[in-house]
Amino acid sequence: MLTRKQHELIRFIQVKLEETGISPSFEEMKEALDLKSKSGVHRLISALEERGFIRRLPNRARALEVLRQPDNVSQAAPRAATPANTNSVTPPLRAPAATPRPANDVIEIPLHGRIAAGMPIEALEGQSSLPVPAALLGPGEHFALEVSGDSMIDAGILDGDFALIRKTNTARDGEIVVALVHGEEATLKYLHREQGGVRLDPANAAYDPQHFGPGEVEVQGKLAGLLRRYH
Repeated sequence: MLTRKQHELIRFIQVKLEETGISPSFEEMKEALDLKSKSGVHRLISALEERGFIRRLPNRARALEVLRQPDNVSQAAPRAATPANTNSVTPPLRAPAATPRPANDVIEIPLHGRIAAGMPIEALEGQSSLPVPAALLGPGEHFALEVSGDSMIDAGILDGDFALIRKTNTARDGEIVVALVHGEEATLKYLHREQGGVRLDPANAAYDPQHFGPGEVEVQGKLAGLLRRYH
């Protein structure tokens, strides 16, 4: 059986997730439950986690997932702190819905060297990691590659960008893919199939399409997003 504060906290987390898709911060939880310190929030979260009501999502600085609700869900969630002289109130609780993926947190994904957006170069040359906002990634397993070259500039992909790739070995014609050529070199291009072979198209008129025969090209993943650093 949950304590009153544990019950209030799990309902507050659920309401915030349903409204915004974002886990409440420890400061928001402290204010909503009228606690004196964040250590009290930590204790409540640990207790709920031990009882299987919530879990902390790995590799993210701030992300909670509600696994199940208490049996008694009639009690209202605590009201979030609002500025004085406002009429803002917490909306009525709804039946638990599928918890949205927290959008404000960061995920560490593998960073596999550099990939050519021009002529193919060696791919997956070593491995580190890259912090990526969770909102940029959809379902599936992802990795990142640093772009080298300018053959995809008309698609908005520039030299030095980080291409966020969803792992897959299938793709539709016209999608931007990581194509492994002859099992050794990789490039980022538009994929087109023709006459039993494959054509890899650039997005820059200064470059020609590349043509390959059956079995010479293997799809390693599809472009899911881009990160760009401004210096």
